[in-house]
Amino acid sequence: MSTPQIQSRLPQVGTTIFTTMSALAQKHGAVNLGQGFPDFDCDPALLDAVNAAMRAGHNQYPPMTGTPALREAVVAKIAALHGRSYDPVSEVTITAGATQGIFTALLAIVHPGDEVIVLEPCYDSYGPNIDLCGGVTVRVPLTPGSFRPDFDKIAAALSPRTRAIIINTPHNPSATVWSAAEMQRLADLLDGTDVLVVSDEVYEHMVFDGAPHQSVARFPTLAERSFIISSFGKTFHVTGWKVGYVVAPAPLMAEFRKVHQFNVFTVNTPMQLGLAAYLQNPRPYLDLPAFYQRKRDLFRAGLAGTPLRLLPSEGSYFQCVDYAGVPALVGMGDTAVCEWLTTEIGVAAIPMSTFYASGSTQTIIRFCFAKQDATLERALEKLRSL
Repeated sequence: MSTPQIQSRLPQVGTTIFTTMSALAQKHGAVNLGQGFPDFDCDPALLDAVNAAMRAGHNQYPPMTGTPALREAVVAKIAALHGRSYDPVSEVTITAGATQGIFTALLAIVHPGDEVIVLEPCYDSYGPNIDLCGGVTVRVPLTPGSFRPDFDKIAAALSPRTRAIIINTPHNPSATVWSAAEMQRLADLLDGTDVLVVSDEVYEHMVFDGAPHQSVARFPTLAERSFIISSFGKTFHVTGWKVGYVVAPAPLMAEFRKVHQFNVFTVNTPMQLGLAAYLQNPRPYLDLPAFYQRKRDLFRAGLAGTPLRLLPSEGSYFQCVDYAGVPALVGMGDTAVCEWLTTEIGVAAIPMSTFYASGSTQTIIRFCFAKQDATLERALEKLRSL
């Protein structure tokens, strides 16, 4: 007897670099600034709100679309921040994290042979998600070095088969934030087409130096063709809870929900109610830019004492650096550099090439600064030995 062989749906996919680098960091006792998750706790008030919901007996299935209280809280937040009103009944769905929201949106709209534009470098789930839908991934590079959108190249990539474009701001991995002018250029470019937008906005509350987050919700012609995806896990330091949300115009959301109900169906009840209660006070997410900007500045100040060249970090909790000025690393690929940093220096990072389908020759790696100050200081002490 033997297990029957199957033809893989994702033959090119193996163990992710995030799993690999985290395992290597653990093996060598390195400071893990690779995978993007905090090493500090969330607000105890949020835990209290979830505990109160559990003890009040809210432990059975919630509505498929999410608890009304949380959907209403999401609508209120978007209206206050971006001035657009969504219907909590027909235009908001709570998801099992942002990644599920992105995948479900694509499953709802992409048919075999449809093209989906992604801007590289990009979050590593986009391509496999499109593949699983039977779609064709059309990769358009962001401008090398600055990682800003190149609208001439985006325009050239549009075709009669283009079903959607995925955008991400604040951007993982580069920490670039789209401007209002760039968002308007996208709106103008798509005007008169049937191209949909999947807008990954999971770092929406981490935009620095006083700049606003330019959600597609702020741009009426974009909002009418867009799924907006965000993450409570990123915003409230609870990535392991895997709770996010998607908002979209009612006709798009109706198709989204057809897939959602047969995908995960629904999401953890007490956590939804706890989040709904916690969102009644906007201060935690309004104060988040300053919270992470202080960490960014601490980390950047420490890195300034190393030969690593700092790239801008306009948003998210990532900092990219160029290692071309470190003699010991010249000629090494970015994956080899990250392995060397982990084993020899004691700090884990993520190579930029992992965010490209065909790799990259750029000498850039990514650190995560969503860490306790003591963790960042320990990492900086090690990096000063470069």
